[in-house]
Amino acid sequence: MKLFSSASVLAALIFLGAIGYTASQMLDSSSAQPASSVNSGSATVPVNVSTSRALPDFTTYADVKAKKAAFFGYMLPLIEARNLHIQGQRQQLLAVADRVQDILSAQDTKTLADLAGVYRLADADLSSSELIKELLVRVDTVPPSLALAQAAVESAWGTSRFAVQANNLFGQWCYEKGCGLVPKQRNAGAKHEVAKFANVSDAVDSYTRNINTHRAYQDLRMSRAELRADDETVSGHILAEGLLRYSERGKDYVHELQAVIRINKLAPYDEPKAASSQGSI
Repeated sequence: MKLFSSASVLAALIFLGAIGYTASQMLDSSSAQPASSVNSGSATVPVNVSTSRALPDFTTYADVKAKKAAFFGYMLPLIEARNLHIQGQRQQLLAVADRVQDILSAQDTKTLADLAGVYRLADADLSSSELIKELLVRVDTVPPSLALAQAAVESAWGTSRFAVQANNLFGQWCYEKGCGLVPKQRNAGAKHEVAKFANVSDAVDSYTRNINTHRAYQDLRMSRAELRADDETVSGHILAEGLLRYSERGKDYVHELQAVIRINKLAPYDEPKAASSQGSI
């Protein structure tokens, strides 16, 4: 897969075309909280699960296929709900981008400032047009197939200690004492904890924000932007290549995610729905 060769080429493509143990899993104290907001064939799985419902006990399933179906059935609505929220943010951003050549209103300026805060660009010294280009790389959905595969791998299909006790299905770390659970095999001198969330929905929110903002995933975001510019499906199988730093296992981790996507036929969940649009400029 070809990636952009420079930031300037990436910006131009977006604007004109479709405008480990790991540093990747590290969260600051605010990242372990629900992400901020701006106003705003595969197996069949249900899509009406309440986002506030407690994590089911997946250890009760003796049949592997039933367990997988239940796990995906629980997680998919949470992931889709978060992606819908991000789509709304992106549409706001695209609306502002349409007006960027004019004098921006106070509301437009606030929208950009709010999004810059959420997506960790608040301290960037950028013009409005430059900020929009940078935000368009970040304010975008995570392919459901990729999120489902990572949740399955990182949480042992919803049965790990961190999933059960901390609602953390993505292996995310935090660094303030008491912010989460202390790993039983943490190295001497290490201070990280595994972040604890009030519910799984909050964990999904934090996970997508991590993917969309952490410097370790720049290649993933650039690949996604290139797929958008080419009007191609944003594929979890492809974007998994940008997760080399999510785990110390590197390529083996990426290959495991791709195998989970392939074996469980998750790719169709990445296809855009007819009624929704990611938007372009």
